[in-house]
Amino acid sequence: MVDQFGDQDNGGVAELLTDPDDPRLDDYRALTDLALRTRFEPPHGLFIAEGELVVRRALRAGYRMRSLLIDEKRTRQHHDLAPESAPVYAAAPPVLEKVTGFHVHRGVLASFHRRPGPSVGQLLAESQRLLIMEDINNHTNIGAVFRGAAGLGMDAVLLSPTCADPLYRRSIRVSMGEVFALPYAVLAPWPDGLDLVRDAGFTVLALTPDPAATPIGSLRPEQRRRPALLFGAEGPGLSHAAVDTSDLAVRIPMSRGVDSLNVAAAAAVACFAVNLDM
Repeated sequence: MVDQFGDQDNGGVAELLTDPDDPRLDDYRALTDLALRTRFEPPHGLFIAEGELVVRRALRAGYRMRSLLIDEKRTRQHHDLAPESAPVYAAAPPVLEKVTGFHVHRGVLASFHRRPGPSVGQLLAESQRLLIMEDINNHTNIGAVFRGAAGLGMDAVLLSPTCADPLYRRSIRVSMGEVFALPYAVLAPWPDGLDLVRDAGFTVLALTPDPAATPIGSLRPEQRRRPALLFGAEGPGLSHAAVDTSDLAVRIPMSRGVDSLNVAAAAAVACFAVNLDM
């Protein structure tokens, strides 16, 4: 038997689920198992959003909710997050933890349908400032880069095929939902696809700690007019092929013998530097 409760005055009813094996909870299983979630979410056309703010931003961006799962203690507070078309499930913290694999301290999870994104050609035609990532497979870094790029005036993001999924739960959470606000597409083939960016009138600026690279503050106005900032993964950095395909190698001047910044911090500095007139 399923209990129903909620704020009837506001039209909200949540179904209380007590069995961790209930198939209605399948979207939320083993959320900390990256390999399993990677095999499950994209093929099933879904993603998971965590926390009230992120859920609201997904809804605002037009993503369609499949279901809402909330801590039973927060039912009256959060049941209204779901549109009428999406069921609302509630469960006690021990049930939530057994299903998801972690303590759901934010008390709110939602499953959303993915949707087709813009094409590379569309982004190149509609953007003036791009951020491009190569082989960044850390979801925390992906989310942080998106948040900085959205807040510092970039128009779109292009990803190499080896980058992590921006719609993975951790990426979404770290970005505070800004992955929904900033359009993105996968650029392939890689790195030859960078020629498409250059042909569209962008100046591809490869960020590197190489001391021989041009300081980012020394860019000429025409190099900042339609910039495409290119970043590689922490540790290996950009591939030689990606740097060779770019227009210019650029560095952020460092002090005290520090050779480089975390990729998310470097992206934020570079975005600010090319958007000083925003």
